[in-house]
Order: sequence, then C-alpha cells, then structure tokens
Amino acid sequence: MKISVILGHPDMGSFSHAIADVTVKALKGNEHTVYFHDLYQENFNPILPHYEIPKGARLDTAIQKYCNEISDSDGIVIIHPNWWGQPPAILKGWVDRVLCAGVAYAFAENDRGEGIPVGLLKANTALVFNTSNTLKERELKIFGDPLETIWKNCIFNLCGVENFYRKMFGVIVTSTHEQRSLWLKEVEETVNSNFPGNLHGYQ
Repeated sequence: MKISVILGHPDMGSFSHAIADVTVKALKGNEHTVYFHDLYQENFNPILPHYEIPKGARLDTAIQKYCNEISDSDGIVIIHPNWWGQPPAILKGWVDRVLCAGVAYAFAENDRGEGIPVGLLKANTALVFNTSNTLKERELKIFGDPLETIWKNCIFNLCGVENFYRKMFGVIVTSTHEQRSLWLKEVEETVNSNFPGNLHGYQ
C-alpha cells in the first residue's frame, strides 16, 4: 500500500515528530510505500493563490507532486498539535492547496458548486494524531473538540475517506517519559492495526 504521512509542527524535538518517526517506521516495517512530508522542513507555502482555486487550474510543480501523491495514496496519516482548536496554518494551507477540487473532491455535472461534493480520494483510511496541552475533559466541555469535526466531517468525509480514527495525546507539557513511551506504543499499534503487513506483496 501507499501511505501519505503529513506532519505539521515547527519543533524538531516535539512529540509530534516522535509520533511521525514511529508512524513512518511502522509503515515501512509493514512494507508499505511511504510519502512522508514534514511541511515545515520542506518550507511548504500555505498561501493559496487565486489562480489555483478553479477546478483544473494549472499548479506549480511542487504542489502538483503533493496532489499526485495524495491521489495515489491508499491511506493517510496526519500529525499536528492542537493550536486554537485548529491545525497550524501551514497544514491548513496544505489542505487548501492539495485537497482541492478535481483532486480530493468534485461536484456533479452541471453543479456550480452549491451542491453536495463527491469524494475523489482513493484512500480508504485516515488517521489523525494530535498533541495538546488541554485536558480532554476541558476540551470536550468548553471547546467541543473542533479538530474532530474539522478532520472527520469537514475534510475526510467530504473527500470520500470511509474509515477515520483520531487520537489526541496530552497533556504533553506535564507528561513523563514513561507516559510518552506508552503513547508511542499506542501509535505503533494503531498504525499496525489499520495498515498491517503487506501480505500480497503489492506496492
């Protein structure tokens, strides 16, 4: 299988990076092809120019590569911190520029964009791993867990990805080494259960 792993965190020493390392290692250990992108290290430009908005717009080479890979992926893993109940701006820009019309979704013929979109992604499963310094109870009671709505309903459901799983790890700032080790083990088990070993030898 081909799996896209997208990381959005500026600190190389972050727990998000540790999650990404475990994720990529598990996927490669299961003999999957991995498209890994650390958006900050790649200096991804999150600003969507007006000429990219129309369906079928001509994209620059770098963005077209991202689009080709996400279209080719059988699974997707997103990793980022919870910032103001949202992904970091660089990752939001990746959504804007890569999960675009004609790549991730389309509208029915003669639809001008006011109808219900049809998902185009062939990926069957999407995993989202988040890090947070907000207690789970407060997140749910005060904020309503907006990241669940964003990734599950607003993005992956719209793009046709049927299986979705998300896990928020926290509180990171007060966590111990032992707790983080257990969390990373959970990441590994989650990746392995959703993207098990390649039994048929296809790539």
